[in-house]
This record gives sequence, structure tokens and C-alpha cells, in this order.
Amino acid sequence: MDSQLARRIRLFRESGRVRPEVTAFVTAELAALAAEGHRVTEDSAGMLTSHLMMALTRLLDGEPVTEFRTDGAVAAELADHPDAVARARAVAVRAGRELGAALPRSEINFLALHLAVLCAGAVRADTSPRRDTP
Repeated sequence: MDSQLARRIRLFRESGRVRPEVTAFVTAELAALAAEGHRVTEDSAGMLTSHLMMALTRLLDGEPVTEFRTDGAVAAELADHPDAVARARAVAVRAGRELGAALPRSEINFLALHLAVLCAGAVRADTSPRRDTP
């Protein structure tokens, strides 16, 4: 984890916007991704980090999480990323078990999108330079 991503997590924790247990859970998930060889940085995982922290916080605070109009499009996009979907489902199971926060299908799908991007970026970084950035 790079210093910018660590700063993002610290700001969430220090601001009181998320519970300490949510911060710990998300940090552990990021550490597991890094241990598997994924590049876990602000660029690759910043949005994943914020999304998961806020989604878990909303659920623990009893706020409703509704389905999105884009759920069908998201599911279609994820058809090419079964590993990301499986990973997102596993994170959801752990969140339910450890935090009592049951992520709904729409949140699992958005989490899977973030994971697909992170994992694709790690592959590109390991095999060749990216061509979509200067």
C-alpha cells in the first residue's frame, strides 16, 4: 500500500466518517490483495477503498442501499470477470460474518467492478507498460 492510499484510510478513520471496525476490515482486505501480488495503491485501489468503506458504513448505520438502474449493465460487464465477481462475493461473506453488514447484490457488483479494474491493472503493470497513460 502506498502512502497516498494509507492517507486516504487515515483520513476516513480520523474524520469519524467510518467506524474503526470498517477501517480495519477494508485495510485487511487491501492487505490480502497486496499479499497476492496486486498493486494496491491510491491509483489502483483508491475508489475501491472509498466505495467499500462508505457502503459498509451505510449498512451498519441502517441506511438503505437500493438497486441501481445500471445493475443490468454492470452485470453484463462482469460476465468477462468471473474471478472479480467471486472475490467480491467472498468479501461480502466476510463483511457479513465479521461486521454484520450484508452487502446487497448491487454493492457486490460494484465491488466486483473495482476489483476487476485493480486486477487488470496489476496484470498490465507486471507484463508491459500501460498505453492508455502518457
